[in-house]
Parts: sequence; structure tokens; C-alpha cells
Amino acid sequence: MAAEQDPEARAAARPLLTDLYQATMALGYWRAGRARDAAEFELFFRRCPFGGAFALAAGLRDCVRFLRAFRLRDADVQFLASVLPPDTDPAFFEHLRALDCSEVTVRALPEGSLAFPGVPLLQVSGPLLVVQLLETPLLCLVSYASLVATNAARLRLIAGPEKRLLEMGLRRAQGPDGGLTASTYSYLGGFDSSSNVLAGQLRGVPVAGTLAHSFVTSFSGSEVPPDPVSPSSKPCCLQATGPKPALALARGVPPRQVTPVLSQEAGTGCITFALKLGCPWLLPGLILHSWPPFFTDSVLQMLAPAAGEGPGVDLAAKAQVWLEQVCAHLGLGVQEPHPGERAAFVAYALAFPRAFQGLLDSYSVWRSGLPNFLAVALALGELGYRAAGVRLDSGDLLQQAQEIRKVFRAAAARFQVPWLESVLIVVSNNIDEEALARLAQELVAVGGQPRMKLTEDPEKQTLPGSKAAFRLLGSDGGAVREAAGPGEQSVCGAVPLRV
Repeated sequence: MAAEQDPEARAAARPLLTDLYQATMALGYWRAGRARDAAEFELFFRRCPFGGAFALAAGLRDCVRFLRAFRLRDADVQFLASVLPPDTDPAFFEHLRALDCSEVTVRALPEGSLAFPGVPLLQVSGPLLVVQLLETPLLCLVSYASLVATNAARLRLIAGPEKRLLEMGLRRAQGPDGGLTASTYSYLGGFDSSSNVLAGQLRGVPVAGTLAHSFVTSFSGSEVPPDPVSPSSKPCCLQATGPKPALALARGVPPRQVTPVLSQEAGTGCITFALKLGCPWLLPGLILHSWPPFFTDSVLQMLAPAAGEGPGVDLAAKAQVWLEQVCAHLGLGVQEPHPGERAAFVAYALAFPRAFQGLLDSYSVWRSGLPNFLAVALALGELGYRAAGVRLDSGDLLQQAQEIRKVFRAAAARFQVPWLESVLIVVSNNIDEEALARLAQELVAVGGQPRMKLTEDPEKQTLPGSKAAFRLLGSDGGAVREAAGPGEQSVCGAVPLRV
């Protein structure tokens, strides 16, 4: 029953997450009549990890969950019967079916406490056969959790108490269970949050995240505006208020006949329109309220002031105006910043005007990312919003962060926006570059058009377009090397690799 009530109980660890020799020893104890002998096991370590002077004890919560749910089910027992000698007494398997941890006692260091060599993290006592079966899964649950928590604590000590640390290793984790464990125990060890949404749902870990290079590079700056009519099969509902209130259901209304003049009403998804003269199907002077709003390009770019009063503003147009001033301030040509990157920043700012963060190194930090961010941030600032920060993901992170802080201070003075001085600068990519090159995944094409990440770090640049992998074979038929090329390309003497 406990396992059914706890969605993690069966997912975290199962009784057969063990070494086979635990089962063979269990059979030996049973044959020798020692299955119920009192026994005690201790879990400890001999040397501190990472060459340090301490470790953090972690994984106790998962151990307790495992022990409460421990029960060998019919499928478990049937599998053990298939790998143990065929002449094993059936009574042994009946004994296994009856096992639980009701007679097991666990003493442990508190979760997250300091641990030192030779001091038991766990002491497990109970019937010999049962505690023998528990040894491997408990070691598995404690060892990795303690290693992750210890590493997180060491990083927290280096960073100090004021810096915010975000764990975002899920994409490179040792499988789903390893990813959930790492996110959970990084938080226990001192990190502030994780990108892992499941860790937030199941373990209560605060989650955080913004945008990736794939989002930025998916925009070209010349996207075709959406169809002015909602693709939904449901009609657009227009409520008319004015001299003669009326309710009309309209579909296919040309967008040129409506002009946004007021603001989006907070929390309603409603954008207010005023009729242009010449609209044939409603009286002049009426005000229209549209649910959902018309999907015209201008409407999609509109952002109401943070105070909620006054007309909506075309954020992209306002950012373009600011870009000219920013480029003049930085000594750049207005054509240098990438338009697609700016369009991506505008799109994200429209979705998260109070939490806008720019990822600066998709193309060039100094010639594109930074001026585009400043333009959008200053446009938001004019409407009463404050950008949350920027992120750097490649290159010399410390040097770039220092130089960017200088630019923020100078821009704050130049444009008289003091809050810009303290905009948060986030750095990521604290892992080995070689590992990142092997494991990173980037968006390479949208709508059939290749996309390329032109970061200033050559090792993190991506090749544009869809690619196919080929294996070059030697004269003896053995593999010589592997190569990647455009998806439709054939390579002479190479065998395409497909799954």
C-alpha cells in the first residue's frame, strides 16, 4: 500500500536492484538455517571524495522509501528462480515472497550532515538474509547521493554564501534516475535551484531556467507574420461596447479594420481595439474586446506598460529605436547586431517582460548579443520593466563578465537608468569543453533553413543544417573513420549510418 501511495517508491529502487551474489548468499543462509540470525551491516567510506576533508551524508530519504516499499513480488521471485539452480527448493522462494523490512532497524547520520572516514553513514540491523539482500541497493542509494551532495557543498564553499548556484546537468546525466538524484542532492548540498522540472515536482527542488541557443538561432529576423485569423476552428468573440452595445461573432475580419489603441487587460488575455472608419459591419465609435486577440503581427508585438495603464507599445519597434542609440554608444554599426537574435530577445521579453534574460553568445557577444540585449532591456525599461540579467555560455567567462559589467555601468550613466548597473550576469558551461562538444545538442534547422551557432568560442560553434553520419571503409572492409555531411549528400566509399 505504501508503494502505491508514493509514486517514487517503485521508481527509485526495486528489490532486484542488487548483485546476484546477494541472492546466492541468501540461498546459502537459508539452506544453513541461518536466515533469521541477527546481523548488522555498516556503510562507511575510507577516504573523502575529491581529495577533500569531509563528505556530506545523503540518500537517507531514498533509503527509507526503499525499505518501506521492499517486497519481492511474483515477477521478482520468478526471475530469481530462473537464474538460481533449477533444483532449488521451492520453499526458499516462498520464504522470499514473505520477506519485508518490518524487523529491520536503521540508524543513520542525519540527511545532509558532515561525515568523515570510518564513521558509519548507515547501520542496518535485522534478520541476516534480509539485511544481506539490502546491502547493494542501500549502497547504491547512499553512495551517489553523498558524492553529488559533497561536490555541491564544495562548490558552494568556493562560491560563497551570496552567489546563486543553478544545477543544470540533466541533459548530461547518467540516465533519468541519475539525473533526478543529481538534481535533488545538488540542492541538498547547497545549490539554489535546478533546471530539472521533475525534481521540482517530486522532490520540491526550486526550478529555474530561461532560454537556450536553439531558441535564439531559430529566429532569422525576417519571419513571415502569422495568418491574421486565428488557426483555431473556434470563432473569435468580439464584444462591442459604446453607444449601442452589441455582441458579434466574427471570423475572417481583415486586420486592417482594427487598430490596437488601449492595453491588454491584466490576467484576461483581452486586447482592446478601436474601429477604424469605414468598417461596414459595426457602428463607428464602438470599442471591440477580442477573446482571443487577433493574431496580427502588430498585436503580437504589443506590450502594455508594467503599471497596467496606457496603450500597448510595439516592443520590437521600440527596441529598434533604442538599438540605434546603443550602437552609437558602443561604436558599432546598426547593421552589425544579428536581427534574428534581436527578434528572439523581443519574443522572449514579450512572454516574460518581468523576467527577461538575454543569452549573449549565440553569435558574437560584443557585436551582437550585448547591443541587442541592451536595446530590448532599455525598451522594456521605458515601459517600467527591468531586465533580469544576461547569460554567458562560452569563452573566457570571467573576463567577459567583467567587461560586460563595465559596459552596463557606462550605459546606465549614458542613458540614465541606474538599475542597469546591477543587472545579473550568469555564467554557465563549467564542465569540460570536450565533454560539452560530445554531448551538447543544438537546433540546426527551422523550416528547412539551416541554423548555425556562431559563438566566439570555436569549439562550441555548430555546423548548420541537417547532417548525416558516414563511416569510411578501408580496402579490407574495416572502418577507417567517420564523417558528417549534409543530409542529402552521398560520400564516395562511405556507408551511411542509420538506426
